[in-house]
Amino acid sequence: MFTLKTQSVERKLQVKNLSKIYTRNDGSIQVVLNSINIDVKNGEFVTIVGPSGCGKTTLLNILAGLENSYTGEIQIDGKTINPLTPDRIVVFQEAALFPWLTVLENVEFGLRIKDISKNERRKIATHYIEMVQLSKFANAFIHQLSGGMKQRVAIARALALNPSILLMDEPFAALDVKTRTMLHHQLLQIYKNNNKTILFVTHNINEAVYLGDRVIVLSAKTGNIKKEFIVDLPRPRSLDHPNIKSIAHAIIEESKHDDSNINKREDDEIANTIATATITM
Repeated sequence: MFTLKTQSVERKLQVKNLSKIYTRNDGSIQVVLNSINIDVKNGEFVTIVGPSGCGKTTLLNILAGLENSYTGEIQIDGKTINPLTPDRIVVFQEAALFPWLTVLENVEFGLRIKDISKNERRKIATHYIEMVQLSKFANAFIHQLSGGMKQRVAIARALALNPSILLMDEPFAALDVKTRTMLHHQLLQIYKNNNKTILFVTHNINEAVYLGDRVIVLSAKTGNIKKEFIVDLPRPRSLDHPNIKSIAHAIIEESKHDDSNINKREDDEIANTIATATITM
């Protein structure tokens, strides 16, 4: 068992009045994000949930520097961010690995771009491959790996660049329950050992509560933060814990009434979350 790390009160990330507007083909305006304000402490694990269309991925893309058309300000360590700097790295739902490279070469790739010497990048890559428990597959090609193994390679590649903020966009959504649960445990172990600040987007409310120190609920109606939930519990956690179940159900209620046009897939997800909220991870 491990408890929450003693975290510095230092602010790592600050999002100030962030707004994002799209213009549709017919000329009408769609407000995706509307004056979002978020403060994230150094070493905090923040999860972000909300219905489709609430701007979760858009927010993450802006934080990553992949989307630069917005208003507002984003600061890291008190300084306004520059696009595509290596202080923040994204792990996507699809691992986006290079199939013609081995596991080791994939993890080394960013280090090679940074002109790290061959011996040093091999040392760094080997360290993170070992951390995600893939040492036996270091020389394997991507097509030889399972979906869960590919995501572990993607995480190792991101960590090898030593970002101060790790951004994760539904990285486990396509995986089966057993693999996802295993990767939850591995991610939390990595989080414990590396003191990274993590922002993790997910549709899965159970996952959000299980992983996060804090859960931010975005609204598709208003385009801003509807509510925040603090998960002040030691790890490892169980969804059988009364406080965990209470938080999960409160988030479910916030989410399912957010959009009267909620689609069938989301409705099924909410029903499934309610049905599985008593299952221990």
